[in-house]
Amino acid sequence: MKNNLKALLFGIGFLALISSCKTNTATLSNAKSITPQSIGISLDSLAVATERLHKHVDDGKLPGTFVRIIKDGKVVYNDEYGLVDIANDKPTQENSLYRIFSMTKPITAVALMTLYDQGKLDLDDKVSKFIPEFSQTTVYKEVDGIHSTEPQENEMTIRHLLTHTSGIPYGWEESYTDSVYAVRQHMTQDWTIGDMSKDLSTIPLKYQPGTKYNYGLGIDVAGYIVEVVSGKTLDAYFKSVIFDPLRMDDTAFYLPKEKEDRMAALYTHDDNGQLILNDNQLTPGINSPPKLLLGGAGLISTLTDYEMFCRMLLNKGELNGKRILSEKAAQMIMSDQFPTGVQFMPGQGHGLSGMVKLSSGEYAWGGAASTNFWIDPTNDLIVICYTQLMMAQTDYATEFKTTIDRSLID
Repeated sequence: MKNNLKALLFGIGFLALISSCKTNTATLSNAKSITPQSIGISLDSLAVATERLHKHVDDGKLPGTFVRIIKDGKVVYNDEYGLVDIANDKPTQENSLYRIFSMTKPITAVALMTLYDQGKLDLDDKVSKFIPEFSQTTVYKEVDGIHSTEPQENEMTIRHLLTHTSGIPYGWEESYTDSVYAVRQHMTQDWTIGDMSKDLSTIPLKYQPGTKYNYGLGIDVAGYIVEVVSGKTLDAYFKSVIFDPLRMDDTAFYLPKEKEDRMAALYTHDDNGQLILNDNQLTPGINSPPKLLLGGAGLISTLTDYEMFCRMLLNKGELNGKRILSEKAAQMIMSDQFPTGVQFMPGQGHGLSGMVKLSSGEYAWGGAASTNFWIDPTNDLIVICYTQLMMAQTDYATEFKTTIDRSLID
């Protein structure tokens, strides 16, 4: 699958023309007028980015990649490379289905903010308003080497859930609270998101809400709030309010049997950094949703479906005449929502269920199997990168995006 640079340059230029025609129904004469300068991206830099991207596959570090760039409302780059299933020699295709894991989180944020638009909740509403059990949740503290607890000083809010400042962790670190989470294995139990949320309320928070960032299960609790307020299950609400209006027909918590042959295999690396099948394929249930509908993970989707979601956010809550969110709600999702005094990393804030680059307003997130997206309103740019690799030892997506950022033409 080696490509020489000359062929690559021609291929990218031709692909940009074809993609623009397909997406915008442009005439052939209009398509011929498109140049790297007209789409605002250096073709030479794009060729370098593509060559590096393909090298990860050629070197056996990734099974295949699917990357798309949308600039100024046009698909200007669409690259399907390698395989989604090595054993069965299945090529990467536009309709391939991927586990998007934590890229479910921004969808939950949008669902919740549709309820905000309806006047049914506010970001600073206490979680206990919707899940009363959380009014009694304590906060862990150690006193003279002895495990103890204290009351919440400022009770947990929806904003805390959506910015990972709730004090609810995943259980991946070394702390007393994390150890309790690790034992209970919340995401693998045979229960509903309501059952899980109420169990979480019985565990002391890792820290006082609104004081620190710690990645965790808070957005799953936010998913349960969507159910409580809407009166619908999370999957049903997603479908009626987001997926159907945006025509995200391949996004769901389960895999329809007739689509099984489109599902990408899930890989990891062995001790030598070579690709092997992940022991647990983590494929959703067949033909029906699982009992546990997580607000923070669990969806499968195509890249094209997620493109529609990203376009909607970039377009301030509306796409193709369908308004999903108010402009205000869309702006809130993609702007820094950290409680006062909380920091994540230099130059980065946190919107609702996604990171925000403070200098440009770029909103981004990723999933555990190495799927990533970026929405950059300053440059009217969307970049989406898909593969299926758990515990990645190669950051192909960030490398690609960084090169694209450097290639933007003023």
